[in-house]
Amino acid sequence: MSYSTAARVGPVTLDDVRGAQKMLSGVARVTAMEGSRHLSQLVGSPVHLKCENLQRTGSFKLRGAYVRIAGLLPEQRAAGVVAASAGNHAQGVALASSLLGVRSTVFMPKGAPLPKISATRDYGAEVRLHGQVVDETLAAAQEYAERTGAVFIHPFDHPDVIAGQGTVGLEILEQCPEVRTVVVGIGGGGLVAGIAVAVKALRPDVRIVGVQAEGAAAYPPSLAAGRPVAVDHPVTMADGIKVGRPGDVPFGIVGELVDEVRTVSEDALSTALLLCLERAKLVVEPAGASPVAALLSDPGSFEGPVVAVLSGGNVDPVLMQGVLRHGMAAQGRYLAVRLRLTDRPGALATLLGVLSVVDANVLDVSHVRTDPRLGLTEAEVELHLETKGPEHCAEVGTALREAGYPVIG
Repeated sequence: MSYSTAARVGPVTLDDVRGAQKMLSGVARVTAMEGSRHLSQLVGSPVHLKCENLQRTGSFKLRGAYVRIAGLLPEQRAAGVVAASAGNHAQGVALASSLLGVRSTVFMPKGAPLPKISATRDYGAEVRLHGQVVDETLAAAQEYAERTGAVFIHPFDHPDVIAGQGTVGLEILEQCPEVRTVVVGIGGGGLVAGIAVAVKALRPDVRIVGVQAEGAAAYPPSLAAGRPVAVDHPVTMADGIKVGRPGDVPFGIVGELVDEVRTVSEDALSTALLLCLERAKLVVEPAGASPVAALLSDPGSFEGPVVAVLSGGNVDPVLMQGVLRHGMAAQGRYLAVRLRLTDRPGALATLLGVLSVVDANVLDVSHVRTDPRLGLTEAEVELHLETKGPEHCAEVGTALREAGYPVIG
């Protein structure tokens, strides 16, 4: 039997979310709410960070997964559960199942980061690697459910999951009762839908703003069409919100209760991640940094106090390295240049002397002397520099040109 949520479930209510909160007592952490002076200065009113990156398993996903699995009938539990995920949902299902004594099987893409695969296994799930993209992994998990009778645990398209995620909204109102705007990243929509149910029921005056990555923004066209619309080949570094189609259940809630959905660029995501690390001392994955990216992109458009939900912190170290470098480049603090010079003794030292005068710190040098593109007396040098901002980058470029170095990239 194929999985169809819309045909057999109804809406999520405040009572559902309150019931989920009782169920999660002692299971999920009441995560910290941290103030951000830097963001507050930019926005012009208090900004608080809801740190779901510090939740057990490193994201909010444990909340919904536990409520969903805890609500299964005894015979369903006995059949076990199955899920598909590249990371956060996988870990949430694995831990929730272990806590409830339910056997879990999690399908993950073959290219999933090794730390996420290892963590999912450590939480007690049997991990099966299948497919190159999540859609292939999802199909394999659904086929497994149909073949074995295991219950498929959807990452966002089920009322129990949404009710569990909605407990974040109840905590926001308890920790920051004066809040005026809540900013939440959106993938399939389970988190923002749950938060909207809880917050709007108790404080209808609070504005809910959803945030999507530009390259994976299915909600704006879906809301315009009045139905879920798939985005072909979503592309973004923020894999936690890289979802091609809104869930049927959360889509209805988002359309009714969420005030606005914005999109942010990859540059904004990487800059936000860097800011969280440097200024807030918080490790946040790109999806978790999306609300901060929205604040940085248009700080004057948010009425405060603002709560930005940092939804997760499970970032692969290799991706973190690349994202930080991208974020530094976006802020003008990292500059890569390629130029040509005369191939003679001391030429590289002379070039480095020019950079020393303008106080550019050399991180890496690649010196190529044997390439068919080069003249007999030429060498090509690629430099990776640490700089102090856009003005300093411009100063470095001017110094190189005035010293007679043709910059070619």
